Amino acid sequence: MKQEKNRKPGKKPSRAGWWFLGVALVLEVVLAIAVPEAAAKARHASWHLIKSILPLLGLVFVLIFLSNLLLQDRWIRRFVGRSSGVRGYAVAALAGIISAGPIYVWYPLLQDMRGKGMKNALIAVFLYNRAVKLQWLPVLVGYFGLRYALVLTFWMIIMGFVQGLVFELVPDDGT
Repeated sequence: MKQEKNRKPGKKPSRAGWWFLGVALVLEVVLAIAVPEAAAKARHASWHLIKSILPLLGLVFVLIFLSNLLLQDRWIRRFVGRSSGVRGYAVAALAGIISAGPIYVWYPLLQDMRGKGMKNALIAVFLYNRAVKLQWLPVLVGYFGLRYALVLTFWMIIMGFVQGLVFELVPDDGT
């Protein structure tokens, strides 16, 4: 059996995804038999969701291709790796703040970077800091005032760092 690059030697791959797919298919068949009109409605909604996600998945593949082309493992280990320290936290926070688009587009890219050495704590910092959106700060100020916007943004960034520190305490299982 071929060894996955993110899995520790001797560890069996998880079959949770296959179990989830199997349960979903069984439920779909049961629903189609019990309530055919509801099943048709669910299939229709699923098809529209797939059509909206496919272009984004194309973007994900392009981003992963570019990251593999441009971001060397050495760079990732240096700036967001195990020994990146405060610089890694700053890079992850800034990247999270300036990132755009739906969150699920970032998951495959972050998984790829994790496989190249990005530590889990910095993934948490990146994801948490996605809540800070510079382009929406004027709107936030308009609704709630400058003081509120600054205090909220400050604490969101600080809590992103706290989330990273929490993940420093969580053992990395390598999956």
